[in-house]
Amino acid sequence: MTRDETAVAGVFEPEPAHTPDAPPALARDGAGGPSQDAGCRPDAALVRRGRAPAGTDPAKRRQILEGAARVFSAMGFDAASMNDIAREAGVSKGTLYVYFEHKEELFCALIADQRHKHLAELKALIDDGPDVRATLTRWATAYVTLLTTDWAVRVQRVVLGVTERMPEIGRGFFTEGPGCGISILSTYFDRMTARGLLAIDDTTLASWQFSELVHASLLRPLLYRWHDGPPSPEEISRVVGHAVEMFFAYYGPKTHGSRSADPAPTSRQIAEG
Repeated sequence: MTRDETAVAGVFEPEPAHTPDAPPALARDGAGGPSQDAGCRPDAALVRRGRAPAGTDPAKRRQILEGAARVFSAMGFDAASMNDIAREAGVSKGTLYVYFEHKEELFCALIADQRHKHLAELKALIDDGPDVRATLTRWATAYVTLLTTDWAVRVQRVVLGVTERMPEIGRGFFTEGPGCGISILSTYFDRMTARGLLAIDDTTLASWQFSELVHASLLRPLLYRWHDGPPSPEEISRVVGHAVEMFFAYYGPKTHGSRSADPAPTSRQIAEG
């Protein structure tokens, strides 16, 4: 079995139990990842004047995450160990365990860190100017470029491989990643429809359709190793360009009477019965 196959089949297995004096398990949030205050409840005797409680120093946490990113990128998830990460991050293994109980928790924190950064960047590409085609082309190009990077593809493989037995990992990844992207698009489509620049009855459905169109033929072949390496900027531009034109062919502004007088029920209407 290859390294990547091993990663898909069995990642997120906890590291072997560490020494008895290692820190206790950290708290988790509802999505299965580390909570924001994980490790923030040290024994009072360990707190020293002028020093943050163990596990709460943001600079040290950033140092660990940056080291972990380099290790995971170079070795893959399955081959990387907490020893490797501690060495690359320049911290002791004991310090590493104060912040993250095991490799699974560290990997989830790293995904969340990258995801929040990229979502902010994507949201900044949406503006309310009248050229909706240009806005969607700009947004979709950045989105697909990000989605097909080696790191993003590797993360998606790992999450898909573990979701069957750890569904909270998959739900958290989806809610805070693709789900946020859909929300950004849907809100934008609401505004453009209200201004008459688009004609959309169900903006949530339209957001899903557009997000799928823009990476058609680009992402799935990478996930299954049919292709290796991200697509070229020219190929991304070609696929995105066709997707935007297809989207406007249906959802562009319509003259009176060109849209069915009895549109299909929206996803919200279906859910409400």
